[in-house]
Amino acid sequence: MSRRLRYIGSNSGNNGCPTLYEDVETGEVLVQGEAVTAPDEVAQLRNIKPGEGFVIVPRVLLADFSPRDVDREPVLIGFDEFDGMFESFQHTAFRLETRRRYHSDEQTETYRRFAAGQAAGWDLEDPWCRSRREQVARGKRFERVRIMDNPPTPGQRYLLDNAERNSAVGEDIRYLWRADADRLSLPNEDAWLSDSRVIALLHFDPDDDLTGVELITDPVQVARACQVRDAAWHFATPHQAFSTEVPSGM
Repeated sequence: MSRRLRYIGSNSGNNGCPTLYEDVETGEVLVQGEAVTAPDEVAQLRNIKPGEGFVIVPRVLLADFSPRDVDREPVLIGFDEFDGMFESFQHTAFRLETRRRYHSDEQTETYRRFAAGQAAGWDLEDPWCRSRREQVARGKRFERVRIMDNPPTPGQRYLLDNAERNSAVGEDIRYLWRADADRLSLPNEDAWLSDSRVIALLHFDPDDDLTGVELITDPVQVARACQVRDAAWHFATPHQAFSTEVPSGM
């Protein structure tokens, strides 16, 4: 079975190498670089196994991008602190939404109305909407890329309707089909990225309830999250245009 690789980083600009990749299943790191083939150089290497190859890696590449502290203790924050992040951030808040269902949505009156074929009845004056408008008025940006299955789940259809509410208070929401997200090797994690420096990784239980928020500031993981954001945002479609591609019916 072939590996599924995730780009980590490179110091070579657009020249293609040297570059580090991570196996998304095992966490192993693969290196792309200039091959070492000179017999007198290969002769200096030890315990060479059949099929092994060798590449040159600049020390700065490893210093900047090599994964480290893989056994670090997760930093979990409370939901109140998590909510506060949406007012304390300075510039941008980006979310990649990857799940097929959020159980908390299904407990709302808006979901019940939507599932019954009625207008959801979004309240644009509730505290959440007022807070979003206040932050946007200060020049801050809220952006989301939502991944949608084909056919969409009921929860995903509900959130597509919800995108009109979010847009009305200043969020910019785009969509990607899951097949396209897979081709881009986007992760399955559901997370917020604040000011391109802090990740709030959301944890869910088997019933799709949010159980915790993990704060990640490791530079390598943050850099990877920025790369994921850029790729997702580039290929995603604004929700108004995307909605025309979605098959009708629940």
